[in-house]
Amino acid sequence: MSEDAPLIFARENGIARLTLNRPKVGNSIDVPLARALMEAAIECDEDESIRVVTLTGAGRLFCAGGDVAGFANAGDRFSALLKELTAYIHSAVSRFSRMGKPLVTIINGPAAGAGFNLSLLGDIAIAAQSAHFTTAYTGIGLTPDGGATWLLPRLVGLRKAQEIILLNKRVSAAEAAEIGMITRVVPDEELAAEAEAIAVKLADGATRALGRTRNLLLEGFSTSLEAQLEQEARNIAAAGRDAESKEGVAAFLNKRKADFRTP
Repeated sequence: MSEDAPLIFARENGIARLTLNRPKVGNSIDVPLARALMEAAIECDEDESIRVVTLTGAGRLFCAGGDVAGFANAGDRFSALLKELTAYIHSAVSRFSRMGKPLVTIINGPAAGAGFNLSLLGDIAIAAQSAHFTTAYTGIGLTPDGGATWLLPRLVGLRKAQEIILLNKRVSAAEAAEIGMITRVVPDEELAAEAEAIAVKLADGATRALGRTRNLLLEGFSTSLEAQLEQEARNIAAAGRDAESKEGVAAFLNKRKADFRTP
């Protein structure tokens, strides 16, 4: 893929590495980038050779959110532009959330607006110490999109989500880790190595079991205990039919490391 593309999509050893690539404008999301994110999400979902997906930003910011300059230039088409952007972004968010493999967000710098939402989307969300988070929407007279009002209350609770969104509060990386918005914060110079170790560990894991598990965790917020128990029973039984579980059990009994990459 061209280095001038709005989204860089690289693959290596089962890891799909996605990089928001508009660093001169803080990786702000315009229609081409939103469309590229949707297309990448579909490809990551469909390609069985991909075992884990990482998402980060080029340059100093993770993502500044929507392209506000583009909003201003839209004139009377502003509402239509927002509908187009959210169509692509929401499709991407849905597929990244439901795909059968984990997502790691590598938050290399400030994240705002839609970038705020994308940064929190990872099953593992790891941030540089210099990163900070702002929902930004109410600051420019807009309402949240990208799943912010669904995801944030589930991570930090309704009261804290109300404070962060309604007051347009800036949250430091340290506070984000403390309140459960992100998984952990690391020194800037350690971010790349820490994120790589996580991605490799997940790529070496039992991908199908990880995919089923991430979906169970998401579904658990909207089902009864009995319904969730039934889904757990069905998923563990399905996992028991997979080669992954056979390899995992054999490796455990033989006191060796499981090789989940071999079919």
